[in-house]
Amino acid sequence: MSSNSFGRLFKMTTFGESHGEGIGVVIDGCPPSHEFDINFIRKQLQRRRPGQSNLVTQRKEPDEIEVLSGVFEGKTTGAPICLFIRNTNQKPKDYSHNVDTFRPSHADFTYQSKYGIRDYRGGGRSSARETAARVAAGALAQSILSKMGVTIHAFVSKVHTIEVEDIHSVDLSLIDSNPVRCPDGETAKKMESLIKQTRKDGDTVGGTIHCVINGCPIGLGDPIYEKLHAKLGSAMLSINACKGFEYGSGFGGTRMKGSEHNDLFYMDGDSAKTSSNFSGGIQGGISNGMPIHFNVGFKPVATIMKSQSTINSNGQETEIEGKGRHDPCVVPRAVPIVESMAAMVILDAYLMYKAYH
Repeated sequence: MSSNSFGRLFKMTTFGESHGEGIGVVIDGCPPSHEFDINFIRKQLQRRRPGQSNLVTQRKEPDEIEVLSGVFEGKTTGAPICLFIRNTNQKPKDYSHNVDTFRPSHADFTYQSKYGIRDYRGGGRSSARETAARVAAGALAQSILSKMGVTIHAFVSKVHTIEVEDIHSVDLSLIDSNPVRCPDGETAKKMESLIKQTRKDGDTVGGTIHCVINGCPIGLGDPIYEKLHAKLGSAMLSINACKGFEYGSGFGGTRMKGSEHNDLFYMDGDSAKTSSNFSGGIQGGISNGMPIHFNVGFKPVATIMKSQSTINSNGQETEIEGKGRHDPCVVPRAVPIVESMAAMVILDAYLMYKAYH
């Protein structure tokens, strides 16, 4: 039995497979009378969709959304919202070579071992195609939060060894000014060249996405086991190819002394603020009103166009080589996924906060 739901009050359940009829999401707990901004949802889906540039997989999917329930005259009704995205460009024959062979670093072996069956057509539920449904749900959460003054921006801060020197000084309005989604123009050009060369070499590279949440109210998050940073970490680590999460100073804080790391309080009018933000906007698992910022690390895509040794379902050693359409680097398309998962965590935490106050 697999886990397909996320959230407590604002809860999404995704369904569908990579090469099935389509994928979708049921959103339960969305408050009524909120504007259903379908144009924003479409925009976020377009930022995630395949085939959007020569840096990503060339699978051509329009990712047009169908609203099946929960919306009336442009507003949410409070009933479950069902959104559906049809698959229009399936090519299961691209995966015929691994019907009986396990792809290295994919979910093939573990799914087969646990369930005794697997969908070899792109991995089925383990495929990143499932994240389109998350983006649809998260975009709704993002549009609701924006009316509360909460903004969420993610961007590519690192590809392989090329990284933005100062992530806190970039112009967030420039995130979509290039296909890499890096707001530092010169760094973006280097990243783009590296990704293109990597694709020519039949290989892949990983990278890091930085996310900043501004305008988050004080008091979101619940100790002991529902801390806000723990929920954000869980959300990010559920994304395909994600290998790491750190917030605030992260692992860099281990190289500092307490006298350097402490965020000192001061009063700005009637508001309490901190002179630094190594806490990343979260203290004791609860938001403190400062910007929340975190990093999400993604591995190189597992499918490469080179021969690799592996085994088949009979335990025999064999060789496999990637075929079909795949991303040489996943991070540009993962930006809206990170934003969407963060939005659902923050909105869910806000609804929990309101339930107690």
